[in-house]
Formats: sequence, C-alpha cells, structure tokens
Amino acid sequence: MKMEKTLRIAVADDEPEMLQFLEMALTSLGHEVVVQARNGHALIEECRTTHPDLIIADITMPGIDGLDAVSQIQGTGLIPVIVVSAHHDPEFIQRAIQNHVLAYLVKPIKKKDLEPAISLVVQRFKEFETLRQEADDLRQTLEDRKLIERAKGILMKLAGIDEP
Repeated sequence: MKMEKTLRIAVADDEPEMLQFLEMALTSLGHEVVVQARNGHALIEECRTTHPDLIIADITMPGIDGLDAVSQIQGTGLIPVIVVSAHHDPEFIQRAIQNHVLAYLVKPIKKKDLEPAISLVVQRFKEFETLRQEADDLRQTLEDRKLIERAKGILMKLAGIDEP
C-alpha cells in the first residue's frame, strides 16, 4: 500500500547503521528523510528548522534521549511520532504514551514494519487533528453563545423587557 503523499521525515538514532537503514527504507517507500540525527539534541535543533511531517526516533540515545527530545519538540506543536527501541520496557512505553507517541516499534525492525506503522500513525494523527479542531470550534461556539446571551440580557434590561 503506497502512501498518497510523500512525507518529510526526521529520523534519530545513535547507530549509524540504523540511520542508513531508515533512510534507505523510507526513501524506497516514497518518503523524504529531511533530518538524520545521532542524538536527541540534534533532533530538536534540526526539527526547529525543517518542520518534518513525521518523526521516527530511537528512545535510548546519548545526552537527551528520544522521548525527552520528542517532548520538547511537541511543545512547539504536535507532530506524529514513532519511537523505536530495543526494549519492551514498561517505563519507556508509559513515557511514550505521555509524550503522545502514536507507535512503538521494537528493534530489529524491517522495511515491511515501517509502511503499516507510518500509514496508521498518519491516519490517527489526522483523526486527532480533526477532533482537536472540532473541540476548538465547539469551545468558540460556546464562548460566542455566552457573549450573545450577555448582550441579549443587557439589551432586554435597557429595553425594560423581562425574560419569559
């Protein structure tokens, strides 16, 4: 199943072989790797200027780990994230959930693992964004309604009209 849109993807892993694999696999799936970071700090810095569509990051990296980096990046606006780890660590999984990670892949991963994960993550993120926009619209409608009711009350008071 090919993706409809070429995604601009940031990848981060401290293992050069994994970065090379991700670039090859993602490119062959029709995507563009716009960031290759060897640590969390580099991922944060690169994402500030490149604004990728998706992040795929290893959890365990020197310095700032992948989850802390994702947390800082998400602070400037949500981006769909897939984390990769060699561990089934429940603490990592809990931290991934807290950082709005949409997929958790356990190494070793293969190209065939990436395509469905990316498709799922992109679709779920679109659904999340739609729900977030609907919630924002409903909040605004509620605020507008409150203002209208207040204005109506003021006008009725000025006109000497009682509420039925």
